[in-house]
Amino acid sequence: MKATPLAIPEVFLLEPRVFGDDRGFFFESFNQRTFEQAIGRKVCFVQSNHSRSVQHVLRGLHYQIRQAQGKLVRVVVGEVFDVAVDIRRASPTFGMWVGELLSAENKRQLWIPAGFAHGFLVLSEHAEFLYDTTDYWAPEYERSIVWNDPTLGIKWPITGEPILSGKDAQGATFNTADVYTSEWTE
Repeated sequence: MKATPLAIPEVFLLEPRVFGDDRGFFFESFNQRTFEQAIGRKVCFVQSNHSRSVQHVLRGLHYQIRQAQGKLVRVVVGEVFDVAVDIRRASPTFGMWVGELLSAENKRQLWIPAGFAHGFLVLSEHAEFLYDTTDYWAPEYERSIVWNDPTLGIKWPITGEPILSGKDAQGATFNTADVYTSEWTE
């Protein structure tokens, strides 16, 4: 597995070694030891999630203000533009975002540690998205930052308006959102 730190160095793009021939392909999608060596820390996943969305659906930018979740994300059908936003007030990259194309074809994964808001936009006709989390879903602590916040300036690859949930359409602006202080992260 190739692990590349992105512009926010705690976020990693992970690219597996894929073995393919005329029968199909094989790759190791997760190996605890290899993953921890790549990101330089121990991680325990407690929950796995699977979502399916149609083209132009934008989910996010989500996070939990308590029980912060690290996420290992990948796409098994289709393609998405995946985004992580650093919302750790004490971080030198506070307010910065990174985005990557994840697809069933490129088999890339993104490691997003706790302390980040996360979202994705479906680019293909539909997409199936898998993510493992380091803490359990806690709806009472769930928060959302509006996808098109001008302070963040995320360059989503979409023309027109995405398809949003009611919750995401009512997301907070970055400047008014609850963000992490040192006591709220892992």
